[in-house]
Amino acid sequence: MSIKCPKCQHENPDTLKFCGECGIRLPSLEDVEVTDTMEAPKEELTTGSTFAGRYQIIEELGKGGMGKVYRVLDKKLKEEIALKLIKPEIAKDKKTLERFHNELKLARKISQRNVGRMYELMEENGVHFITMEYVPGEDLRSLIRRIGQLTIGKSISIAKQVCEGLAEAHRLGVVHRDLKSNNIMIDKEGNVRIMDFGIARSLESKGITGVGVMIGTPEYMSPEQAEAKDVDRRSDIYSFGVILYEMLTGKVPFEGDTPLSIAIKQKTESPRDPSLYNAQIPDGLRRVILYCLEKDKEKRYQNTGELLTDLNKVQKGLTTAERIFPKKKIKKDKKLMINKKNVMIGTVIVALLILLGWVGYLFFGEPSTMIDSIAILPFDLETENPDIEYLSDGISESLINKLSQVSDLTVISRHSAFQYKGKSPNIQKVGQELGVKSVLAGRIVERRDELTISVELVDARKDKVIWGEQYPQKKLSDITSIQEDISREISEKLKIKLTGEQRERLAKRYTGNTEAYESYLKGRFYWNKRTEEGMRRGLEFFNEAIEIDPSYALAYAGLADSYNLLSRYSYSSPEEAMPKAIAAAQKALEIDDTLGEAYTSLAFAKRYYEYDWGAATIEYEKALKYTPGYATAHHWYAIHLSGLGRYDESFKEIKIAQKLDPLSIIINTNVAWMYYFARQYDRAIEQFQKSLEMDPNFAVTRLRLGRALLQKGLYEEAIEQFQKAITLSGASTDMIAALGHAHAVSGNKAEAENILNQLLELSKEKYVSSYEIAVLYLGLDMKEKALDRLERAYTERGQYLVYLGIDPRLDYLRSDPRFKALLKKMNLE
Repeated sequence: MSIKCPKCQHENPDTLKFCGECGIRLPSLEDVEVTDTMEAPKEELTTGSTFAGRYQIIEELGKGGMGKVYRVLDKKLKEEIALKLIKPEIAKDKKTLERFHNELKLARKISQRNVGRMYELMEENGVHFITMEYVPGEDLRSLIRRIGQLTIGKSISIAKQVCEGLAEAHRLGVVHRDLKSNNIMIDKEGNVRIMDFGIARSLESKGITGVGVMIGTPEYMSPEQAEAKDVDRRSDIYSFGVILYEMLTGKVPFEGDTPLSIAIKQKTESPRDPSLYNAQIPDGLRRVILYCLEKDKEKRYQNTGELLTDLNKVQKGLTTAERIFPKKKIKKDKKLMINKKNVMIGTVIVALLILLGWVGYLFFGEPSTMIDSIAILPFDLETENPDIEYLSDGISESLINKLSQVSDLTVISRHSAFQYKGKSPNIQKVGQELGVKSVLAGRIVERRDELTISVELVDARKDKVIWGEQYPQKKLSDITSIQEDISREISEKLKIKLTGEQRERLAKRYTGNTEAYESYLKGRFYWNKRTEEGMRRGLEFFNEAIEIDPSYALAYAGLADSYNLLSRYSYSSPEEAMPKAIAAAQKALEIDDTLGEAYTSLAFAKRYYEYDWGAATIEYEKALKYTPGYATAHHWYAIHLSGLGRYDESFKEIKIAQKLDPLSIIINTNVAWMYYFARQYDRAIEQFQKSLEMDPNFAVTRLRLGRALLQKGLYEEAIEQFQKAITLSGASTDMIAALGHAHAVSGNKAEAENILNQLLELSKEKYVSSYEIAVLYLGLDMKEKALDRLERAYTERGQYLVYLGIDPRLDYLRSDPRFKALLKKMNLE
């Protein structure tokens, strides 16, 4: 409640006795002049007035879909209660009022300490209102807004009390149906009460609401509520899951600009893993939340008893400190006594702090000088056996992958680090080009099946060696232990603080079999070539590694990556490759559910093949949780967000990928690609040209530059880029289709039709993207055939369909009912 100053009109909290603005004494509730009884108020009662000749208004507590709620003094009973005015449009129907009476009778049977009591439904001068128990304290939503994320212990304490209140209500057949953090009160002792029981149940009966009115609170609605289906106690359990999520993360799972958009998300999108917002959430509690939030009510907890059992299990696993429910600090109305002793102690403390600061500066330097970034260059290889090139690449890549799991260390990705392969670069220059403070360089010498590995960790700013080591006469079977030693030494020499989990993951061995590890390294070596031949050869080696060690999670992740890109580059049809990619990624995660590479692979497949945007988002976020320095995860996640039109978020992610992999031609190209989809063609063209300066022979950059030029009406320049892309790619069908589309929109219909016929003939022998043929048809003004091909692309699970909602080339179709239906089918509308 706030009190308005009678002098300056400043609004003051009711805890103040004097105005915070002008300092005069504020009137107390007793000082407020009581006005006459109000006649038929329209949801507006003023402080100090008396309503219905009985209820003196103390303050407004809040408002919702039914009306406003006030804290009042019942002058007849001499106690404070809560009073809710029902909106006239809701109360005008006699049947509605009858239902209220019936539900209220049922709700009044609930006598449990965690449930606020309901009293009566009454009427005064045509205004209907409900009286209920007033619970002094703070509602849960206000508490979360005030302090942010709640502690694990406090959240579980509140959750258990809510659960116990729900259990009693459900036993009596009462379903809340509007459970939300606003409806949960917490008193000064930490006791919880659920408010407004029985009301929302009545509101969902037929005939109460007008057309287009959404009943309930969208942020807390279960999917079945959003679909206006019958609801039961499992709907309350879903809402409970939202509240638990909100307590632990400070936010609800789904937000939107309109109630309808939020309701749609409740039906169609998977919630983001709460541990992405709060890493302190125990895994057991995370599972409880996600189990509550299952879309299918048959997959949720079926009753509050099951839910309470799991909450108790989680609570037992907490430390004593985590279980404590923090009590509010009591403000003492006393002045602190400052004496000479206090002053002396304070002076000594300040002096010590200054001294410690100087000692820290002298010994450790300024905080900005700390080394928090590193590039691991490909190891030089000295050998008479050219067939073990994979080994030098593999060791470097394995170290990059291991250290990318450390959240406080920026590790440059393989693509950028390997730009220096076969060279003897200046370390300081490498540091400047890659934007890192340290560089690890290594050398492998192979003689008669024996290896000598030498490494140096260098401060790139000063070209000064921080640490160096040589591992002589090591055999291949010792490689994994050497990698562990190097990873540990780097973290120690750079003074990186590692959590226990990070230490375990750095020391983790994914296979104990040397032959399996060797096959895996060969698989990655060929996969990184990004050619059809290379990826198929990589598949052979990944399968070989799995045959040797069926529990080798990284090898399964390699399989998933190979199948993903074979489909993405149209070397295989999606139907042939993508189910295998999904199966391999899921198998990897069955073996190791912390493998960021596998989550990234699975997210890719969820997006490009299953068109499951929510699931893809969750998998990408899991990948970034476990491997925050994995550039590919940031890169692919950025493209995914761009496809959903979430450009601000996508640019943020692609910038992180750029930082981790500054010399990656594909990442730099895709920065421009996002500008293209955002219709910022000039910026896109400028960025594409910068990418070509890095590598003028990268066909994808020329393809996409051509598309941006085409949108600007620069037909000749676009056609030139498409022709170069075809030459560089070895006549990729996607690039041939792009050339045909360019000829079509530039007016050269004959050449466009010639290319179209070539592609249609070629599609009889190999996979040709129906999406790109559709775009070519559109350029030829064959609208219906274009739509036929887009629908066929959907049947084929064509990967370019992920851009259906943002591709500028399809703008002409956006008002067409068939196109809208396809967008809706893909959940892109």
